[in-house]
Amino acid sequence: MTVKDYIKEAVKKGTMHMTLLDPAKQEPEQAAKMAAVAESMGSDAIMVGGSTGVTQENLDATIKAIKKVVKVPVIYFPSGAHAISPYADAMYFMSMLNSETIDHVIGQQVKGAPIVKMIGIEPISMGYLIVEPGMKVGEVGKAKPIPRNDLKKAVAYALATEYMGMELVYLEAGSGAPEPVPVEMIVAVKKSVTIPLIVGGGIRDPQTAERVRKAGADIVVTGTVVENSDLGDDLRKLIQAAKGTA
Repeated sequence: MTVKDYIKEAVKKGTMHMTLLDPAKQEPEQAAKMAAVAESMGSDAIMVGGSTGVTQENLDATIKAIKKVVKVPVIYFPSGAHAISPYADAMYFMSMLNSETIDHVIGQQVKGAPIVKMIGIEPISMGYLIVEPGMKVGEVGKAKPIPRNDLKKAVAYALATEYMGMELVYLEAGSGAPEPVPVEMIVAVKKSVTIPLIVGGGIRDPQTAERVRKAGADIVVTGTVVENSDLGDDLRKLIQAAKGTA
């Protein structure tokens, strides 16, 4: 089964949780430990990536270490064509659609496509939409973030994502965001598209994860909370709330 099919089948049954780990923030062995704990607590996939500091070396080492200890898919969440790992099970082949520079909309994708073809990694097309505040990823991607109260714009971008044939749409408030994507925006986008909806950024506790899930997220992504937690019961409760299995 491809990773794309795994995701499509999983979201038919309920909300997925994915754990995001940044290879620039810890040693590969620590990332592997965190991934193993997250998997044991119910996380459905491990995403590996970050906005800055990702190199071919730390990316490959981190993914290889994680692959040794988990059975769930390991998905590369790329920051550009400068580093693409053949060791991941799949990668999001994504376009930051509300970037103000063509490089993040299609330029990096053109550079990366021949590499993806050569190494044979599975690409999963995704529209990546930065929502206020956007944080570091919005800054690096030169995004014009979707205003938190502009539901029509969020819906329009999401519909464009689907109509261009992309397989996933991702609403991103940014790693470390003080608050997540607004519930009203998640509801509006979910009602408008038929492709799976991913929501990430600012989700740090079970209550927030539950609100995001109930609003309509098909996949809830948490990263900072995993990096900053002691990998104990709080993380388990968050993952359970994200999936509705508490």
